[in-house]
This record gives sequence, structure tokens and C-alpha cells, in this order.
Amino acid sequence: MAGNSDPLTPRAKLAVTAGRAVAAASRAAGRGSGSVIGGRVALKLDPDLLARLAQNLDCVLVSATNGKTTTTRLIAEALRAAGPVVSNALGANMPAGITSALAGGSESKFGVIEVDEKYLAGVARDTDPKCIALLNLSRDQLDRAGETRMLAENWREGLAGSKAVIVANCDDPLVVWAASSSANVIWVAAGQMWKDDAWSCPSCGGVMQRPGDDWFCNECGFRRPTPSWALSGDHVLDPHGSAWPIHLQLPGRANKANAASSAAVAAVFGVPPQVALERMYQVQAVAGRYDVVQYQGRDLRLLLAKNPAGWLETFSLIDPPPTPVILSVNARSADGTDTSWLWDVDYTRLTGHPIVVLGDRKLDLAVRLEVANQQFQVCEDLDQALQLCPPGRIEVIANYTAFQDLRRRVGN
Repeated sequence: MAGNSDPLTPRAKLAVTAGRAVAAASRAAGRGSGSVIGGRVALKLDPDLLARLAQNLDCVLVSATNGKTTTTRLIAEALRAAGPVVSNALGANMPAGITSALAGGSESKFGVIEVDEKYLAGVARDTDPKCIALLNLSRDQLDRAGETRMLAENWREGLAGSKAVIVANCDDPLVVWAASSSANVIWVAAGQMWKDDAWSCPSCGGVMQRPGDDWFCNECGFRRPTPSWALSGDHVLDPHGSAWPIHLQLPGRANKANAASSAAVAAVFGVPPQVALERMYQVQAVAGRYDVVQYQGRDLRLLLAKNPAGWLETFSLIDPPPTPVILSVNARSADGTDTSWLWDVDYTRLTGHPIVVLGDRKLDLAVRLEVANQQFQVCEDLDQALQLCPPGRIEVIANYTAFQDLRRRVGN
């Protein structure tokens, strides 16, 4: 918990120094931020370093399939109203990256930490968080992460007995089942556009009934809990029934949902909804997501979509036809090497848009678009794609490493 005593032993200080040196060398060699390799070296020298770094912080962990980087950023902005914050803002969300981030926050009061879904239980053990935000679970990187039901079970077992306040999305049955092992849960009605991973009851395996926004299982009685916070249009409803307006520069309903969960988390730390939501307006982009950049005389809006749920949300916020759309998909280790998820995405939502396809797996995507009866062209690179796009702003949608490739190409 927050305090002023130095929790670092001489060994821990050596580990931090070595990690920073390795990270700096990685940056100098042009190999990225160096946060992951620096964290790995530091943890090798002191396996307990993450716990030591978190000891003087009031921490909140944020985990989900989609939206965790943005929500982490929104929470961090809100908590800065109450004191200095350290956060892994660029999304290095496994223990090594988290350790690197916290090593740079010795003067901070709060730690706002994005956590990869597979590592949540372990990071929670190490950091003793005051609050954990659980947003959603859907299929993603099945070759690495496994099925969503398995992830939910890992969360449920890992969080049982946790002293943390759990802020959880009551509209996602998998999240509710995972959070229900905890003694102190604050439920937020944040919505769930993608429902295809939540038709069977995570508790008993029965068929879920989903009338409107409600859900329940007739076989075992597992059902949607009553929320104390809710997203309602352009407002957040707090536990007292007060409606607070959401003003974001980030687009789409999904980000309003992220703001609702972030306001509930901020309240756990004593930051009122009005203050929290006003501070969230400062966020214009998150690690390049939603940025509009100029390249080759064209305006490109960069959008990240890594899995079926993410693509569905992204399609809902792009400009209408005839806005041109560039799609780029890779399948490197950071993306997951299995591209079968492409067949779960409803690409008919792009009907009427001029579509250009690129990326390492452009042919996989081309086959999927062909089956969806979409008109498209396949390109080797971004420069060629721009030549084929009609005038106007271009929506660029890419999965993780394809997104990073595009950012480097446009100098973002």
C-alpha cells in the first residue's frame, strides 16, 4: 500500500539499474522501447522485484480481451486528480513489461496496470491491488490463450479470496462467473455487443437465455447481477442514480463503456465521477489507436482490431460508405498464429466501402472477403494501397503487429 519507505533491497536496486541499462541499449539499437527485455533481465536478477515495486503503491489492475489499454489510460487520467500515477501506458502487459513500468514510478502514489488475461492471477498475487477491473472475455489468440471458458476459470480461481474490490461488467456472463468468487464486487452495466462466446452457461454448461440486455440460465439459476453503475447513452449512472455526462475525444460506444468502468474504478480511490470523467476528455489517442495521421498527402485514421469482438466494435465507428477502408492482418507470435478467427468476423458490414487488403496474411483475408461477397483489391504495401483508394479520409483497420508496422511506416 502507498507509503514513503523505500521497499527496494540492494539486490532490487541492482536489478532495476540493470533492467534500465538493457532497455536503453535496446532502444539505441532500434529494437523498440526495451521495456520487455529490460523487465526480463530485472526479474532474472530479483524474481520478487514486481512485488517490491508495487509495495508502496495503491494499485488497480485492468484485464480484458478488448479495451484494456484504453481503459488503463482513462483510469490513469482520472486518478491523477488524486496524486501521481505510474502506468504501463504503452501496453506491455505481461510481468516483464509491468515490472519495467513500475520501476520508473518511485515517486508515484497509484499504479494503474494493464494485465494480459493469462497473467492476471499471478500479477494480482504480486501487486496486492486495491481494485481489479474486469471488462470482457471473448475469443482471441486461441493458439496461445485457449478457450474463453478456461480463461474465466483461471480468473475465478485466481481471484477467490482476493481482498481487492472487483469492478466487473455484469453484461458479460463469463466476467460475472469469474468475478463471483470474490467477496467484494461492484457491478457495472457496460454492455456487450459481441455475444457469440457467451451462449452457454459458464457455471453449468446449459443454454443461456438472452432477452434484451438481460441474461440467465434456466438450468442452474446463474443470472445477470443488478448493476450499481451503468452506461446510459452519453451518461454514466452512479450508485446514487445521478447521471454524469461522458465527453470523450475517443470514438464509439465501446469507449463510453470503458469510461463507465473507469469512473467506477476512480470512485474506489475517492475520485468523484464528475472529476474522473472530465479528466478522461484529455485522452485523444491511446498508443496510436484512433490517431488521424497524414501520409503521402492523405488522412489516415488508425484503428486497432485484434479479434472478432474488436472488429465488430470497430466497424460500428468507421465513417459510412463510400469511405475507403484498408485492412491489414498479420499472424506473428504477438498476434496469435491461428487466423481461423477471420471467419467469425461479419465482413458484410463493409459492403459499399472500397476495400484494400494488405499484411502478411492478406491472402487469408482475401479469401474471407471473397466468401462474404465483398469487392476488394490486394496490395503489397501501404503506398500501393493509397494509390488505389478514392479521395477522402481512409479508415485503416489492422491487428496488433500489422498496426505497429503501419505506425512505423507513417512515422506515428
